[in-house]
Amino acid sequence: MTTNAEEERPLNFIEEEIEQDIANGRYPKHIHTRFPPEPNGFLHIGHATAICFNFGTAKKYGGKTNLRFDDTNPSTEKTDYVDAIKRDVKWLGFEWEGEALYASDYFDTLYDYAEQLIKSGDAYVDDSTPEEIASMKGTPTEAGTNSPYRDRSIEENLELFRKMKAGEFETGSKVLRAKIDMSSNNMHLRDPLMYRIKHEAHHRTGDKWCIYPMYDFAHGQSDSIEKITHSLCSLEFIHHRPLYEWFIEKLGIFPSRQIEFARRNVSHMITSKRRLMKLVESGVVEGWDDPRMCTVSGMRRKGYPAEAIRIFCDKIGMGKRDALIEIELLESCVRDVLNRISERVMVVTNPVKLTITNYPEGQDEMLTAVNNPEDENSDTREIPFSKNLFIEREDFMEDPPKKFFRLGPGRVVRLKNAFIIECEDFDKDADGNIIEIRCKYFPDSKSGQDTSGIKAKGTLHWVSADHAIHLQLNEYDHLFTDPTPMGHEGKEFTEFINPDSLVVNNKALAEPYLAKAVKETHYQFMRKAYYILDQESSEDKLIFNKTVPLKSSWKKKK
Repeated sequence: MTTNAEEERPLNFIEEEIEQDIANGRYPKHIHTRFPPEPNGFLHIGHATAICFNFGTAKKYGGKTNLRFDDTNPSTEKTDYVDAIKRDVKWLGFEWEGEALYASDYFDTLYDYAEQLIKSGDAYVDDSTPEEIASMKGTPTEAGTNSPYRDRSIEENLELFRKMKAGEFETGSKVLRAKIDMSSNNMHLRDPLMYRIKHEAHHRTGDKWCIYPMYDFAHGQSDSIEKITHSLCSLEFIHHRPLYEWFIEKLGIFPSRQIEFARRNVSHMITSKRRLMKLVESGVVEGWDDPRMCTVSGMRRKGYPAEAIRIFCDKIGMGKRDALIEIELLESCVRDVLNRISERVMVVTNPVKLTITNYPEGQDEMLTAVNNPEDENSDTREIPFSKNLFIEREDFMEDPPKKFFRLGPGRVVRLKNAFIIECEDFDKDADGNIIEIRCKYFPDSKSGQDTSGIKAKGTLHWVSADHAIHLQLNEYDHLFTDPTPMGHEGKEFTEFINPDSLVVNNKALAEPYLAKAVKETHYQFMRKAYYILDQESSEDKLIFNKTVPLKSSWKKKK
């Protein structure tokens, strides 16, 4: 069922094609899409857009979406990656049809398809080396040359292919190729590889197979086996489509329709699994779920809500040309959601002591604060107030300018959820640093009960020194200093790594409410930023990750 917003949004070009297919009876009964990740790494923001689009499109038309792992390369695939991908898809808010599927589920069928093509004279076993095959391919402007093994008899090809399956040949010594056209303008049709020998165990099938289908052979046929009506792929696969259609025609199987969409890259991020893995293996980041990574698990750990990612994907839409999306738009979507759901708390990140001179020594009292003013049903909490407080060092100036609406000698401000105070004096150390600020408070200025008549232009957050708890704040920034780190010829993307992408603050002090902080609950540290409790946090060491600043620079740019 579509929302009003979805009904009002104009159709994108893929939805137009789908509606035509429904109208003309090509796929009248159902729409069936799939999300087909390779389990050789974690999902990233590019995958998130594909997930949202595949699942969202099927839902719009009352259809279904499969989760299928294209696990045809045992050298790079791991069960850990499978588990992480499942977790990420569910976290994003989507449920796939039935059980998760795998290309390896179809290895027997794919093998039978290969034999069928051999028997019809459309495939042959080639003994050439990888270098020889590459040379025979030719160039985009020059035709390729036929392999000397191209005209083997059907009987010989069948015998050799069966011996390949039986493990009688060494890794890499032979391949199975489709017999198409070595002079085709499309390089993918110049007798592409279908199978190669790999004496390696598979994460699901173990040692059953020593030959594995190439991605281009398994991918389209897996779609067909599952009766996928619309195979939605990124634009890089547009030149592969004629090959997939050739296989479908020769095999006489269900004709899945492939439609390509352009990538939506995000500035200051990279979406290459190979390069992301390099960051992990070289120790630039702490793992695939490092909050600086553009992986789904990294964004989750940083505090990005799944709803915000879905909203972002809907905003950027689908197009026919690659586009670079400003990261500020993504952060704006995150901020909009967090503003609605986050609990407001007080944390002083760079504390300086503030003493209330006329507050009784040894006394404290509990003040009431609303956890989330954006939620009319929000709970409240109690905050201890005492003689000895901490405020932000930046909130005091010895000689403030006229429009500095914070604290200075003789200046009046309100303490959030508490009282109005007036600065009387301050002390500095030998280096000229402020070490203590002394103020008086006005007992009749209590928030919600103010009868003082005093006007305070500024409001400061604070914590009670007698009750404060220590936090570690992981202050995250963009991992790359350049918006397009892979777009510079002659330079490695690692040259643009931001040395300040993580700054650890161990000075932060918080109100005691955060001692019971809940993982996956989002917090707004008043006047600072949004944070979330890190998964490595414990009762002995509270660690919070910065999600995004409070203010958006994206709207200003627009």
